[in-house]
Amino acid sequence: MNPTSAVSIAFDPVLGWPVLIALGAAGLILVLLGIRAGARGMLWRSLAVIVVLAALANPALIEEQRKPIADVALVVTDDSDSMAIGDRHAQVQAAKEALKKKLGQQEGLEIREATLPPSHIQLGSERPGGTRLIETMRSALVEVPPERLAGVILLTDGQVHDVPAGLPPELGGAPVHALIAGKKGERDRLIVVEQSPRYGVVGRQVTAKFRIEDPAGGTAPVTISVGGEVVRRLDVPVGRSVELPITVGNPGANVVELEVAPGQNELTLDNNRAIFTINGVRDRLRVLLVSGEPYQGERAWRNLLKSDPAVDLVHFTILRTPQKDDFTPVRELSLIVFPMRELFEQKLKEFDLIIFDRYESGNLITRDYFRNIAEYVKGGGALLVSVGPVFATQRSLYRTPLGTILPAAPLGDVLEQGFKPKITEIGQRHPVTANLPQSGGPGKEPDWGRWFRLVTSRTDHGNAVLEGAESKPLVILDRVGEGRVAQLMSDHLWLWNRGIDGGGPQPELVRRVAHWLMKEPDLEEEALRATAVGGRIEVTRRTLSATFPPVTMTAPGTPTPSQPNAGATRTLELRQIAPGLGQAIVDVDKPGLYRFDDGTLRTVAAVGNPDPLEFSDVRATDQKLKPLVEASGGSIQWLSDTPEPDIRSVRPGRAAGGSDWIGLRRNEGYTVAGINQTPLLPGILVALAFLVALGSAWWREGR
Repeated sequence: MNPTSAVSIAFDPVLGWPVLIALGAAGLILVLLGIRAGARGMLWRSLAVIVVLAALANPALIEEQRKPIADVALVVTDDSDSMAIGDRHAQVQAAKEALKKKLGQQEGLEIREATLPPSHIQLGSERPGGTRLIETMRSALVEVPPERLAGVILLTDGQVHDVPAGLPPELGGAPVHALIAGKKGERDRLIVVEQSPRYGVVGRQVTAKFRIEDPAGGTAPVTISVGGEVVRRLDVPVGRSVELPITVGNPGANVVELEVAPGQNELTLDNNRAIFTINGVRDRLRVLLVSGEPYQGERAWRNLLKSDPAVDLVHFTILRTPQKDDFTPVRELSLIVFPMRELFEQKLKEFDLIIFDRYESGNLITRDYFRNIAEYVKGGGALLVSVGPVFATQRSLYRTPLGTILPAAPLGDVLEQGFKPKITEIGQRHPVTANLPQSGGPGKEPDWGRWFRLVTSRTDHGNAVLEGAESKPLVILDRVGEGRVAQLMSDHLWLWNRGIDGGGPQPELVRRVAHWLMKEPDLEEEALRATAVGGRIEVTRRTLSATFPPVTMTAPGTPTPSQPNAGATRTLELRQIAPGLGQAIVDVDKPGLYRFDDGTLRTVAAVGNPDPLEFSDVRATDQKLKPLVEASGGSIQWLSDTPEPDIRSVRPGRAAGGSDWIGLRRNEGYTVAGINQTPLLPGILVALAFLVALGSAWWREGR
């Protein structure tokens, strides 16, 4: 742009404006008084005063050499994931090239560009996600002075998720224009989650709410999966809210996935899925503790269970056994009437865990009730049996119907000798006993206190995770049907609680055993887990085997022409990080649900926002940007109708857009390159004028 010049008059008063005003007022008064008195020559005296005042004002002719400043046009391109649908990317690229060519022909206009890339969604962050196009625009405007901004042009499909309620101050009054890629009236089937519970009590139902949107109407088949397992299929009316009851299966994260089958008109299948997570929490656990004859360890069991506020304990102690023949009625062998029928028939299934501590068989609990307990375990219940010396006799619980579900059979001997419990080889890999405090590690003596009694047994099934004297089983864990059983072959666990020989991890061992019995996911001996941490997934495999099977990872999505890598698979080899524990770490770059399968177990991991706002609705639209564009005085153009709109330069306050053109504000900014100053009243000229006026006044008076 060529430099220009501008001429103006400037004043630099010698005495300052207040003094000049005062002198001018005084001169005006004298002139008025002279005119009133009829004095001659007042016109020339007035002219003399004006000459003096003008000279004191010191006027000068200023000529500025101005260098114009180029205005700035900002072009913001939306390159988010939804722009890969159809020919939107091609439309934007063609329009962008045409814009750059036309803008380049505008004199005094600088072009700046900003692009919102697909990787704008930060995996694992707390950001809301979606297309943050206005944020990108405002970041670019930080470096543009508002007085230079001619306008902003947005190239997008209109799915922008950060449109502000008012005009951003960075615009400074410049217009915003939106060029929309895509087609008007696009159709797409999508699933919308209206309500998703964040928490739920394990074993109880929570309610989610969703709807299917599809311009075609009718019904749509929906598949519901929890933790990667299909739990339900149903046909859903399009456009109607549907309530979905979901049973919370386990503590911790329960990943729920809703998937609707593809419709007739689909832009993408990414919004045919919706994912949310329900965090399962346990309600108060109901535990039934039945103790045999009193002994020192009974209080230890009671105190341990009562110390947990989440445990609702029901405890019965048998003070005298039926074998003591003192003619006491059986119903009076406890402090209160023993509610056998209520406990072992009517409300048996309400208990999460049943514990028998040094209980011996007899006539108090009948064989039918023991049979009910065995069926309760097979149906999914939990049983813990802590045995004493009587377990090796004819009054052993093993000789009741419970014997069919107990993993260890008594051999008839009781070893009365000191020993330190030791983790077995399989116990080193079992999560219940792996890394118990002061365990010493594989092949090392544990730093625990000694026990002094062990009932010898034969393990028919299950896993002995702790062993005692002469390598006999001490703690055995087993699965029976849908339920679980644990056996403790000694009544000296309480010695650890008393600190004998330094004690041991009694609370931790009991906690782990009880939680394993109640199917705590973190204590499963065969488990496949995947945890997302930012843009990485940690895959762990817990197993009692010595080797780890390879794991197949499936990326989210279904392959399409625009997204050929969606749904791709990858095989992961796990490395051992501890006995029975393997791990693999994989980097990912796309949010969504990743699936893992080792041939036996399956799991899922939700990366980033599992239900990304970016794909909640991918139909091209001009409605979201319309308030911002209209408030700024800009215009909206559909590239399908006007692929190359005209560019016009407009003055501030004028219309900045039409049906086929967009306007950029002409700011006419400049910088001053130089100044030439010429006095308008040189000293000689002022003196001559003053003398002429004064002499004329005297001459007029002399006539």
